[in-house]
Amino acid sequence: MRILYTLLLIVLVGCKSDPEKKEVTEAYKPEEAHALLTQKCYVGHSVTAEHDSGRIAPPMVAVKTRYLKEANSKEEFIQAISAFVNEPSEGNAKMRGAVKRFGVMPYQQFSKEELSMMAAFMYDYQLESPEWFAEHYQEKHSGNFEQEGKVFQTKTDEKSYAEIGMNYALETKKVLGKNLMGKMQQESPVAALTFCNVQALPLTDSMATKYNATIKRVSDKNRNPVNAANTEEVGYINEFQKIVAAGEKVKPIVKEEGDSVHFYAPIVTNAMCLKCHGTEATMAPEVRMKLPELYPMDKAIGYSENEVRGIWSITFDKQ
Repeated sequence: MRILYTLLLIVLVGCKSDPEKKEVTEAYKPEEAHALLTQKCYVGHSVTAEHDSGRIAPPMVAVKTRYLKEANSKEEFIQAISAFVNEPSEGNAKMRGAVKRFGVMPYQQFSKEELSMMAAFMYDYQLESPEWFAEHYQEKHSGNFEQEGKVFQTKTDEKSYAEIGMNYALETKKVLGKNLMGKMQQESPVAALTFCNVQALPLTDSMATKYNATIKRVSDKNRNPVNAANTEEVGYINEFQKIVAAGEKVKPIVKEEGDSVHFYAPIVTNAMCLKCHGTEATMAPEVRMKLPELYPMDKAIGYSENEVRGIWSITFDKQ
């Protein structure tokens, strides 16, 4: 009897002392989770793209709605989302219609903590919804759409220069990423490479005009000579590389100079980047053949996942 009691006590204590589970499902910071979701997922799962054009994946609110149908708890919801993101495949997909229309989502590398935080936020809070989604849902399901979860209140305080610069970087990344992912999914990596060669700079310049700022993506191993980092920017690249390699949390660098603000943040590689910036093992032969034609002076290859490939270098007026 004493042995059975001891075993039961061990089990109960073990169940109550799972710090990782508590951290990601209960004690995570909603602001950080929302920022991650916006930065990592809304590039493809756009809130602003129309239903019939310019869309390369379903909006996140549709993903949440579908996964909630089969999840009996928050933990099941997190596990289901994580399972697909870690191993995206047609057989592992719950949203068969989306896969048929858009193809299987490219693999993206996330840490377990990042995935759990984002999925927990999706479960707990209402997500941004495209204007057309409620009507689309009603047509498909013959009922009004009512999203589950609490209303997430974003900060209304005046934004810091770091937040302003990051917003410019992320919005530009969304425009570039949406187009590149669309080419990659619907055509080929070579089509994405060709698109980038022609449209990356004009698209970046258009966002700079929109925000009345100077927006550049620069690297110490640049592909286009226009994107070569200067001496100061190379120093920041080296600094970010050390931070990322050490597995530490990265914060943008902000420098104020007179009436101007200079913002720097790292561009970190993921699995999709390696289709055009990786090694022989990750780049298709046709991509390797096309690169010298489009970029005779290319240096931007040989990367692995989670490496700093360059930085956002953004300058804007003080507000």
